[in-house]
Amino acid sequence: MTILAVTGLRREARILEGPGVTAVAGGGRPEALETVLTSAAAEVESVISIGIGGALAPGLRPGDWVVATSVIADGSQTPTDTAWTAGIRARLPAARMGSILGSDAMLTRAADKQAAHQCWQALAVDMESHVAVRVAGRLGLRFAAVRVISDSADQDLPAAVKVGMKPDGGMALGAVLWALARDPAQLAALMRTGRDAERAFRALADGRRLLGPGLGRADLVKFPLHVG
Repeated sequence: MTILAVTGLRREARILEGPGVTAVAGGGRPEALETVLTSAAAEVESVISIGIGGALAPGLRPGDWVVATSVIADGSQTPTDTAWTAGIRARLPAARMGSILGSDAMLTRAADKQAAHQCWQALAVDMESHVAVRVAGRLGLRFAAVRVISDSADQDLPAAVKVGMKPDGGMALGAVLWALARDPAQLAALMRTGRDAERAFRALADGRRLLGPGLGRADLVKFPLHVG
């Protein structure tokens, strides 16, 4: 059975895809992503939202994992598949467990992240989970969500990150450099954000190996919990 892995960037998709796993990069366009997922989901049995995301809860740092017990989308909370979530948690024992918030917009200000946490009590936020859980629910597919933190809740992100993603999930380096040229004061924050993102990408690759071919689904594949 093929698993559909839903993420934001093509770099994440390259890390995640493999035998039995088809990865789709949303590129920050929720409406287009929903159309693509609806079509792709016809060929799969389960859907997982996985990749990097922002922290909403205090204490989470770049490289930390959050395993979703539920996803908050459209003002409601939808539980993830219990068995699949337990399988993911067993393979990522240091991960925090809790809700993940799906958002159409990137939350770049610490004040907005803290307000979202107070409102929803979610641990993390991303721009794909709410779309993925809608599609999975509509089609009756098993669903899970897990994210690795790329920016902490108390951190403001530079404005340049908002233009850093192409609609196809590629990196818009030219747009970022233009934004930096217009406001060079962003440089230090942009460099810090880049370092944190690299830490998150490394953690994503490490976690992908630990989750194994079935991305934590023990009913698809059996493998040792400790992968070297």
